[in-house]
Amino acid sequence: MKRQGILNARLAGALSSLGHGDLLLVVDVGFPIPRDAERIDLAVAPDLPDLRTVIDLIANEIIVERVVRAGDVPEFNAPLEAWLRERFGDAEFEERPHTDMLGAVAREAKAVVRTGAYEPWGNVGLVSGVDVTRFFAKDGVVVPDYYRARVEAQGA
Repeated sequence: MKRQGILNARLAGALSSLGHGDLLLVVDVGFPIPRDAERIDLAVAPDLPDLRTVIDLIANEIIVERVVRAGDVPEFNAPLEAWLRERFGDAEFEERPHTDMLGAVAREAKAVVRTGAYEPWGNVGLVSGVDVTRFFAKDGVVVPDYYRARVEAQGA
């Protein structure tokens, strides 16, 4: 029996399958998930589980280099925007139109995780990164300029 972390087998498997640049979409209860998407449905009841809990648990298991969310979030759901900025302080943020989140972004996702959240514009893409400190830790390996800031941010 697994003792900690993500216990849902489908979600744990999806997280293990992510490579650099893969997109995982965590969505609210009303999100129109494409029929051909890998759907991981965690919704049990209204706000169970809630969006932030699921995102936080996922973020404890993967490296997030970019957060994708609707451009409406900063204006219309400032508490969610503030939480995302605090939780993913080192990540890049990308704004997409709400219609793109419901369509193009959903189709780009390797998996879509449905929560029970009633959270306006509560659809957040997490783009998987790499552990740059491990990739560039060996003697003689040169860190290119475009990775230098990440290496320093991760404490190498």
